[in-house]
Amino acid sequence: MIRLARVPLDRWSALVPALAVVLLAFTWGRSLPSGLVALVACFLAGAVLAAVHHAEVVAHRVGEPFGSLVLAVAVTIIEVALIVTLMSDGGDKSATLARDTVFAAVMITCNGIVGVCLLVGALRRRLAVFNPEGTGAAFATVTTLAGLSLVLPTFTTSKPGPEFSTAQLVFAALASVALYGLFVATQTVRHRDYFLPVTQQGEVLEEEHADPPSARTALISVGLLAVALVAVVGLAKGVSPTIERGVAAAGLPASVVGVVIALLVLLPETIAASRAAARDRVQTSLNLALGSAMASIGLTIPAVALASIWLSGPLVLGLGASHMVLLALTVGVGILTFVPGRATLMQGGVHLALFAGYLVLAISP
Repeated sequence: MIRLARVPLDRWSALVPALAVVLLAFTWGRSLPSGLVALVACFLAGAVLAAVHHAEVVAHRVGEPFGSLVLAVAVTIIEVALIVTLMSDGGDKSATLARDTVFAAVMITCNGIVGVCLLVGALRRRLAVFNPEGTGAAFATVTTLAGLSLVLPTFTTSKPGPEFSTAQLVFAALASVALYGLFVATQTVRHRDYFLPVTQQGEVLEEEHADPPSARTALISVGLLAVALVAVVGLAKGVSPTIERGVAAAGLPASVVGVVIALLVLLPETIAASRAAARDRVQTSLNLALGSAMASIGLTIPAVALASIWLSGPLVLGLGASHMVLLALTVGVGILTFVPGRATLMQGGVHLALFAGYLVLAISP
């Protein structure tokens, strides 16, 4: 994906994740003073940049569209582990934690990241060009997963409140795993060409000619990517109490904390997708954005369904009315954006406006 992959691993990209994990071990579960919070924030930013670097090294080794799966799946697996860990702590907020996190991921990826990538791509070539077959299939899968997991629970009647019954939750989990697995098979095997970058004339773009890294370098990057992502999620959790205090002091709703944490966790994917769009590989950036949304739902829902066996308390998955309106607008606008296979600054601006609307409602529901 990036020509820097030709260069041996930079020392900073190996040192920063290691130091960040050491800092995480010393600060985990402790109340952090202001000075230490600033240090944690610096290492958090460094871990994000290191994660992007190593993801691009691995992606350049395996090629597209396999490379787009690396960062999305890695971030989501650790994100799911964080959600389950927080839910096991109990408390009133744990009932809606999975729903709020998944919906935040959907809005950030499908509107925030997509909007930025279309804007960058259109500024570079006047038109952001991508493959409508692959992008449409990805967006249809995200839409179906979101509808089955986040919308249906609001209207079911087997249990009071926006909750699934046990049978319904099992169905949602199995459907999520099946659809995600089917999409990965479609993307990487049967219709791989649908997810490769295309030129302005619609022809598949050739891979960059920089020599790919060696297998040893790629394996080292896989390990360092995992370390960096653990550091990103762990340090983000570590600074969350400070964020909570700041949000409370500002008189903002508690849901703002979840949005801030989701933005931090998805920052590596945002940077990687923006870089791909800047290199005129809009399809790669959309693969990252929609793949992240899909992995977030497809892996989180089965995980929390399994965790609910031993976790006490309700599992609220159904969205409220305002969030369902935002999701419906996202689906409608996404269809109009992705079907033509090309987008202007206007489409990017519309998606960013929807993302801004989500942020406004998070601050002032």
